[in-house]
Amino acid sequence: MAVFNQPTKHELSDFQSGLCNCCDDVGTCVYGYFCYMCLGCSIASEMGECFCCGHSVAIRSIYRTRYNIRGSLCEDFMVSTCCSPCASCQLKRDIDRRKEQGIF
Repeated sequence: MAVFNQPTKHELSDFQSGLCNCCDDVGTCVYGYFCYMCLGCSIASEMGECFCCGHSVAIRSIYRTRYNIRGSLCEDFMVSTCCSPCASCQLKRDIDRRKEQGIF
C-alpha cells in the first residue's frame, strides 16, 4: 500500500501559563513548595505514567507532544533541571486548565 499524503503538522500552542506564573494558582504553588514529590506523583498519575516520572524531562516532553505545545527536548531538559519546582507547577496548572476546558 502506497502512502500519497504526508501527515500535516498540527498548529503549535504554548503552555497556558508561564513558567514563573505561580500566582495564577497559589494552591498549586503551595502544594509544590511544601510537598514537591507529591506534586510529581500527582502529575504522573493524572497522565497515566509511572509515579516516579512526575518531575522528569520525559513527562514534560510527553505532555508537550500530546498537546502540540512549542518547545524542544533541550528546553524540556533545561527547564526540568534548572527550574524543577516551577516546571512542575506550570505543568500541573496546565493540566488543571485543560481539565476545565474538557480537553485533557
